[in-house]
Amino acid sequence: MQKNLILFVVILFLVSSLSAQEKYAIVIHGGAGVMSKERMNEEARAEYKAKLNEALQLGEKMLKEGAAATDVVVKVINVMEDSPLFNSGKGAVFTHDGINELDASIMEGKTLNAGAVAGVRDVKNPINAARAVMDKSEHVMLSGAGASEFAKEQGLEIVPNKYFYTERRYQSLQQLLKRERERDEKDNTGTVGCVVLDTQGNLTAGTSTGGMTNKKYGRIGDSPIIGAGTYANNNTCAVSCTGHGEYYIRLGFARDISALMEYGKLSVDEACREEIKKLTDMGGTGGVIAMDARGNIAMEFNTSGMFRGYIKSSGEKEIAIFKNE
Repeated sequence: MQKNLILFVVILFLVSSLSAQEKYAIVIHGGAGVMSKERMNEEARAEYKAKLNEALQLGEKMLKEGAAATDVVVKVINVMEDSPLFNSGKGAVFTHDGINELDASIMEGKTLNAGAVAGVRDVKNPINAARAVMDKSEHVMLSGAGASEFAKEQGLEIVPNKYFYTERRYQSLQQLLKRERERDEKDNTGTVGCVVLDTQGNLTAGTSTGGMTNKKYGRIGDSPIIGAGTYANNNTCAVSCTGHGEYYIRLGFARDISALMEYGKLSVDEACREEIKKLTDMGGTGGVIAMDARGNIAMEFNTSGMFRGYIKSSGEKEIAIFKNE
C-alpha cells in the first residue's frame, strides 16, 4: 500500500513537472496613444490586428518547438520592425532634421544580461543589434555611429536611412513643423515590445522604437534604457513599455514594477496599475505589458488605446486596440 502511494506521488510529481516545463506565454504591444474607433476605419483595424496576430503566431510556433525566450522576443519584434504600421524599424518616425533614428533594448530574466542600442540610422532591425550587444560585447548600451559600426562587425543587415522612409511618418513630421513643433501624441504611437515566458521557465523582454516625431539634439527616450523601458527578472517579471519616454525614465518605470512585486508583494497586475497611476499623476501618457514567472499577464495603459495581444499555452488568446475590448 505504502509503495503504491509513493509510486503515485512520484508519477504525480513527474506529470506536474512536465506540465510546468511545457507552459509558455507571449505578450506584445505595438504602441499606446490617442486613437479612436471613429478615426480608425475597419480596414486599418484589421490590418493592425492581422500583423499583431502574425507576430503572436510566430512566437507561439517557436515556443511550442522549445525555442528560448530571447530568440522568440527577437523574431517577434522583427515582424513588427519590418512592418510600416509601427514606429519601429521600417515605420520609424522622423526627427526634426528629417531622418530616422532608432533605439532598442533586450533583457534576460535568468541572467539579468541586457543589451541596447540608441540613435542608430542604418541597422535594419535594431533589436538584433541590441541582442548582439548583450551577447557579444562587454557593454550594455551602444549609441550612434559606434553602435552601427558594431552591428556591421556582427554581420547584421545594414540599410540606407531612406529604407525607413514612409510617407505617413514623413507627413506627420511636416504637420508638426507647420504647427510650430506642437506635439501630437498620435504621431508617436507604434513603439513595439515583446515579453516571453519560455518552456524552461525563463523570461525575456524586448522593446524597439523610432522615438518621437520631430525629436532634436539626439534625444533618446526610455526604450533603450534598461530599467526604464525594458526590464526582466525571473524572480519577479519581464516588462516592455511604450509612451512618453521622459516620464518613464524619471520613474525608472520598468524596474519599479519589478520592485513593487519584490518588496511590496504586489501581483504583476497590481504593480502595473500602480505604476501607470504614478505616470498619470506626473502628467505622462503611455502603456506597459508585463508577465510574471507563472505566465500571468498585465496590459495597462492610460491612453485611449494600445495595440496589444497575447497567447498562452492554455489556448487563451487576445488581440485588441482600444480600451474595453
